[in-house]
Amino acid sequence: MKRTFGAVIAGAMSLALLSGCGGPAATTSSAGGTASSGPIKIGLNFEESGAVASYGTAEAQGAKMAADEINAAGGINGRQIQVVEYDDKSDPAQATTLTTKLMTSDKVVTVIGPATSGGMKATVPVATKNQVPIISGSATADDLTVTNGKVNDYVFRTCFNDSFQGTAMAKYAASKLNVKSAVILEDTSSDYAKGLAASFNSQLTSGGGKIVDTQAYKAGDTDFNAVLTKFKGQTFDAIYLPGYYQEVGLVIAQARKLGITAPILGGDGYDSPKLAELAGAGLTDVYYTNHYSSADKDPKVVAFIDAYKKKFNAEPNAFNAMGYDTMMLVADAIKRAKDVTGPSIKDALASTKDFVAVTGTITIDPATHNPIKSVTFIGYKDGKVAVTEKA
Repeated sequence: MKRTFGAVIAGAMSLALLSGCGGPAATTSSAGGTASSGPIKIGLNFEESGAVASYGTAEAQGAKMAADEINAAGGINGRQIQVVEYDDKSDPAQATTLTTKLMTSDKVVTVIGPATSGGMKATVPVATKNQVPIISGSATADDLTVTNGKVNDYVFRTCFNDSFQGTAMAKYAASKLNVKSAVILEDTSSDYAKGLAASFNSQLTSGGGKIVDTQAYKAGDTDFNAVLTKFKGQTFDAIYLPGYYQEVGLVIAQARKLGITAPILGGDGYDSPKLAELAGAGLTDVYYTNHYSSADKDPKVVAFIDAYKKKFNAEPNAFNAMGYDTMMLVADAIKRAKDVTGPSIKDALASTKDFVAVTGTITIDPATHNPIKSVTFIGYKDGKVAVTEKA
């Protein structure tokens, strides 16, 4: 989903192009390449410290839980998963360096992560050069898997993309919340937020709605009273606020304190226990698109939640679930692959169909490497989840 550190991406991608001279990891790996025995190495490259550690830590935790379950059940075709894990510190340049290390030194056959679009984009050249798939459970930028109209062969995701989220929320707002007009407050330092804002705007207006005003903020901002006061003087049915919980929680609290009662809408960047801490009593009439809800009574969801609580004594969030599903989907692809090499695993990932996961049944579109799956809408009333709907 996610936080794009644009200023360093270009340098990180240049570094990636100059790195990885060791050749395709999967074809040379004694653990996960042409060998037919021994552990299968799968890399985890996540933001476990730094600005978006909440996302990366949760996904890594879910992925490792899945690997433990797979190993306890006998592994993949009788072979155990060996997780090789690194913290990219929420830095795309570091993510590139670590992806190179995972593929050329550690000889992994697939890398899961980073969680953010910026981190994932920075590692695409490394994956392409080394012919080792990379896959994310939360990197939502539209141009991650398809760039300039061409699919990136070794890049996949198990989450829906920005265009899908913004469009889905605009439809939901119009049909369920009777929203005919909206203002948009977007994080212009984030490709994620800009992508959601553009698709929400397009869908609402094409359906006969109106965008009354669009304002901007940047990651790290803490005082939103000036722009919210401007909004207060206008007439609209909802605020579309695509962004991350750090700023979103503050915006919600300050908007409610100013007396703005209109619904506040957003995307999966809201999903963090810290949102409620930051928003406080203002967390009501807040709705966002997500991949999963812990209130879902689907047996697979219930089983996942029970297992997670038993292991960690805590309630799992959507990022835990996405990390779990991503590892499970990777293991399924390796099981179906012709051999345990990057190109074969890539082909198996692209042919995934009707894979039953915690966050929904997933089919990978071979033309885009995006999942075809349902979306969950979550709504808060008085600080608690009151709405959970799938579409």
